[in-house]
Amino acid sequence: MKKVNPVVKLLAILVPGLCLSLFYDWFTPLFYLLFLLLMTFGYGKIPLKKGVKIFAIFLLLSFGFGWTAALYANDGFAGGDVIFTFGWMTLTTGGLQTGLSIMFRSLCFLMMSMMFIFTTDTTQLMMSFIHQCKLPPKFAYGIIAGYRFLPVFQHEFQLLQKAHQIRGVGRLKGIKGKIHQFQRYSIPLLANGIRKAERVAIAMESKGFTGDRNRTYYHRTYVTARDWIFFAMMIGMLVVGAFISYKLGYLKIFNKQF
Repeated sequence: MKKVNPVVKLLAILVPGLCLSLFYDWFTPLFYLLFLLLMTFGYGKIPLKKGVKIFAIFLLLSFGFGWTAALYANDGFAGGDVIFTFGWMTLTTGGLQTGLSIMFRSLCFLMMSMMFIFTTDTTQLMMSFIHQCKLPPKFAYGIIAGYRFLPVFQHEFQLLQKAHQIRGVGRLKGIKGKIHQFQRYSIPLLANGIRKAERVAIAMESKGFTGDRNRTYYHRTYVTARDWIFFAMMIGMLVVGAFISYKLGYLKIFNKQF
């Protein structure tokens, strides 16, 4: 999966994601979620321990979304028999299906995001934007340079914290203290960021990053048959899930039953 063209992979995630937002039955997103779990952990080579931790956290969040939607669904989605009533809370079969649909869809969006983030190299993504989407090189390389600054800023922030601790400057409490603490950290970081950005800009200009497209590249990205197979598989499995849901009588787009 890491060898798939990043732009094609991005389209293979965005298109099913937009289509999946239209389905309000519980079977289609559940079917697609199982497929995404297989693809992400089976073929994406994502560290299992790290992936399970992230999935467990968002599983709790998505359960909260689904439970809230199940209890507070509007009349168009909360029809059917009453399952139970507890005080001001009433759960119906329609509300339960809507809640499960939202929970499974949230997890699908999570898995698609994890699939893209953990299997896509930033440099390859920018190269793909240049070669397939015709993004000007000066913008693409500028984004790469800015992305490389993030770990540097994190390291400098840690150095500032340790320097303040050595000099006996503790953390201040209250809103005024938080504002003062923000100023203490933000001004040095901003000054260092401006200096580094100026050096990078001079270095890029000296190496010919003037925006000219007629240049050579050490890395080039291409769209191959493997990329289109991946794209067709991502779209096709959603269609298969919707078709099975239709045959079972579960398919529901917005509040219209099919």
